[in-house]
Amino acid sequence: MDEYIVSARKYRPATFDTVVGQKSITTTLRNAVKSGRLAHAYFFCGPRGVGKTTCARIFAKTINCSNLSDNQEVCNECESCKAFNENRSFNIHELDAASNNSVEDIRQLIDQVRIPPQVGRYSVFIIDEVHMLSAAAFNAFLKTLEEPPSYAIFILATTEKHKILPTILSRCQVYDFNRITVNDVVEQLKYIAQNEGINADEDALAIIGQKADGAMRDALSIFDQIVAFSGSNITYQNVVDNLNILDYDVFFNTIDAVSDHDYLKSMLIFNDVIKKGFDPLNFLSGLTKHLRNILVSKDAQSISLLDVSEKTAERYKQQAAKLQPNDIITYIDIFSQAELNYKAARDKRQHVEFTLLKASVFNDEKKK
Repeated sequence: MDEYIVSARKYRPATFDTVVGQKSITTTLRNAVKSGRLAHAYFFCGPRGVGKTTCARIFAKTINCSNLSDNQEVCNECESCKAFNENRSFNIHELDAASNNSVEDIRQLIDQVRIPPQVGRYSVFIIDEVHMLSAAAFNAFLKTLEEPPSYAIFILATTEKHKILPTILSRCQVYDFNRITVNDVVEQLKYIAQNEGINADEDALAIIGQKADGAMRDALSIFDQIVAFSGSNITYQNVVDNLNILDYDVFFNTIDAVSDHDYLKSMLIFNDVIKKGFDPLNFLSGLTKHLRNILVSKDAQSISLLDVSEKTAERYKQQAAKLQPNDIITYIDIFSQAELNYKAARDKRQHVEFTLLKASVFNDEKKK
């Protein structure tokens, strides 16, 4: 049996061109390499799984490549590139600050900074989860960060920018990484599925993208999980069943029932939700989010705020056309208030059922 490699490792970007969802950052870094305007310290921050450490490694590899292409992409042929690809490069040093956060760890790193590179032009020091460094370690690092040797470049990465001392940030070029959009996740998963010989519904991949919440690494982990569950044919229902999530149909049907004043139908839908083991609070919060999506679908300018597949966006437009903005806002108020009061309710199920009843009859009361 061939050794299995998880998708997050197998399809980890190796060049700026293959980085997903961070075009402005990769363009800036590429231009810096092209012009030779390299800072001595960079600070990469943003949510987990969006490519901070990956971009740091690509950047470190790129600035040491001796035969860059016109597009500032590495050659993978020079000694520096080969050493990097074979994990034997002495030019790139990585420190995980989550487990190496003491003054002594930083002093060891400072000792390494004093050694010039043997192959290539720069020694690059990547410090991941830099917010985990102790206050004493930060202070010990300040002087070196401010005045490093000409061949040393530091790249600091973290998910928690607010925990970093201003004196550290002021010495770095700061790059804020974006959450990966659902559409970008879907396109990347389509590419991977095609490479792996897997048939995948676009709506199924969109659900994975939403579940990943902007993290490409999480999306790839979920994708592997779904492949293990469903084999080489990924369907929307496979994803919904495996991830145990409430699908769009539940919310579309509930709002249809409520807007038609059919509170009995809405209660039956909720009953099915309970039978499947879902938390009533998730049902309420899902309805609130669904109504927000309906509201932004009312106008062509705001529909871009939807982070869903094209097919689902069309369903939102169709449902939005049936509802008046004031009615949507009233529904949002009813369900968000129910969400706030949920914890205090003694009978949770009854609380949600009465909320559905209230939403179903408010239009009738308004007409009287």
